[in-house]
Amino acid sequence: MPADLFRVALTRDFLDRAGRVGFGDIGLAALDAADGLAYEFLEDDHSELPAGSLAGFGAAIVLAPRVSRTSLQGADDLLVVARFGVGYDNVDVGACSEAGVVVTITPDGVRRPVALSALTLVLALAHRLPEKDRLVRTGRWSAKLDYMGEGLAGRTLGLVGWGNVGQELTRLAQPFGVRQVAFDPFADASAAARAGVELVDLDGLLSAADFVVLMCALTPETHHLIDAARLSRMKSGAYLVNVARGPVVDQRALTTALGSRAIAGAALDVFEQEPPAEDDPLLELDNVILSPHAICWTDELALGNGQSAIAAVLDVAAGRRPKYPVNPAAFGHPRFESHLNRAARRIDEVR
Repeated sequence: MPADLFRVALTRDFLDRAGRVGFGDIGLAALDAADGLAYEFLEDDHSELPAGSLAGFGAAIVLAPRVSRTSLQGADDLLVVARFGVGYDNVDVGACSEAGVVVTITPDGVRRPVALSALTLVLALAHRLPEKDRLVRTGRWSAKLDYMGEGLAGRTLGLVGWGNVGQELTRLAQPFGVRQVAFDPFADASAAARAGVELVDLDGLLSAADFVVLMCALTPETHHLIDAARLSRMKSGAYLVNVARGPVVDQRALTTALGSRAIAGAALDVFEQEPPAEDDPLLELDNVILSPHAICWTDELALGNGQSAIAAVLDVAAGRRPKYPVNPAAFGHPRFESHLNRAARRIDEVR
């Protein structure tokens, strides 16, 4: 294998039991076509990449495994960790920055699929889809008058987080005639006004919204952002949708609120513990829709995320700064700068 070959690792969890990419097309053709580059899937599937597993690789495209400080041991050639998605709570960004490893995400790949998944869950709750499914399966067809749904026109949609995905959901929801309110300390007020979204504080949003959709990042500030006190501010007929991260919600408090019908229902794609324990009382409730952190998993998401992550890898391999860095300070690390300079010289020599 040539010494200057840029090697790319993909975590093993991309593959199904038959050894095929479970997502379908994730854009690997771009890696196949790249000169001076080779890729492979890691041999073992780990919840945390062990020390030495990334040795000899210039890039890693990562799905679910944790990339810790230990994972970086022996990874002396590693320059970029490209997350297949926008959440990066499974990556020790500080350790990567110290090592001169850029961490990238794929906001362009998730924008439409995640917004569509949130809207799908809102509509399923509004139309009481799970209950109506059970009516047919249990021979209670004539009970359908007891399960009237709610139209969205005139209702209030509350968006907790109005960034990349939140703004896309705003665009998708506009034809339904909903009032939209959002809580996001970092939102551009003028952009929100142009989009017809009213920026409010969190308590005001919770008390006003018929549907509360969580789309914020998981940070120390947002951990248990929705706790018992905040759940108590919601309307008794309101619904909670979480397509962000499980720990944004105090799941025990939510289970209590759902069980007592303090709120009408919820739809959760994420959980505090994934997967939830088999005896988790949340699983026994009939007013919550559950999805295994996969509601947005479509061919559109797979290809979009893959193309974006691979673009970041190809940029770094060619001596360019990738488009969506989480830790741009890593660009100034001597090891990363040295690689960019060498790559630029090689390109000039070829020309």
